[in-house]
Amino acid sequence: MKIQPSRKAARNLRPSGGAVIMALYLLFLMLPIYWLINMSLKTNAEILGAFSLWPRNFTLQNYATILTDPSWYMGYINSLIYVVINTAISLAVALPAAYAFSRYTFMGDKHLFFWLLTNRMAPPAVFALPFFQLYSSIGLFDTHIAVALAHCLFNVPLAVWILEGFMRGVPKEIDETAYIDGYSFPAFFVKIFTPLIASGIGVAAFFCFMFSWVELLLSRTLTSVDAKPIAATMTRTVGAAGVDWGVLAAAGVLTIVPGALVIYFVRNYIAKGFALGRV
Repeated sequence: MKIQPSRKAARNLRPSGGAVIMALYLLFLMLPIYWLINMSLKTNAEILGAFSLWPRNFTLQNYATILTDPSWYMGYINSLIYVVINTAISLAVALPAAYAFSRYTFMGDKHLFFWLLTNRMAPPAVFALPFFQLYSSIGLFDTHIAVALAHCLFNVPLAVWILEGFMRGVPKEIDETAYIDGYSFPAFFVKIFTPLIASGIGVAAFFCFMFSWVELLLSRTLTSVDAKPIAATMTRTVGAAGVDWGVLAAAGVLTIVPGALVIYFVRNYIAKGFALGRV
């Protein structure tokens, strides 16, 4: 009588095929990150020497170099500055534009909406030279605002597209009720409407942040010294002694951290965006 329950319990403990596939997939995804962390805790000699799955001579010198060398840590500061500026500008422009697309019908509205998305479809290389010549002419080259404005060309259409879907899900009767109650449009938009689409704003901010953070071509073309981002710094690490692989790996680990933090704080909003079909 005791054999049957034990067999049933053993059967329940066996991993299903889906669980095994998911575990292998997660292992595949985490392997490059683990290897990057592994390299960042090694010396150059150990990295270029024998193969090892973990550091034999554990060191934090690579991280110390990044946190004490201005040529490295200023790259992170520059990146954060123009990413925050870009995200703020993109949302400030996209919120009223998305509201207009979701609430009003006007001549050419669908064509204009599609034209906005076509800007997002174009590769950044197409705009690198025009932006470089324009910013050099007006004195914006190698500034944070230059990169932030350049990224708006791609982030504003994406933010409008995401926010329009969230706003369309809010009944128009809420707008009419607020106007009857005496709310002006700015007061209604800030106090009533914006909290209703907070999840959409979180999703749009996440994608604007991530695109601007990882984008390399425009940020490298439009900066030189004063506003050079970490992505550009990491591509210029070859010196007389060769590539410092340990420092480069540590820089890669620290580059992942901001994106991981943003994903952690807006993960619920992203899930809701997937549910609404706008992500």
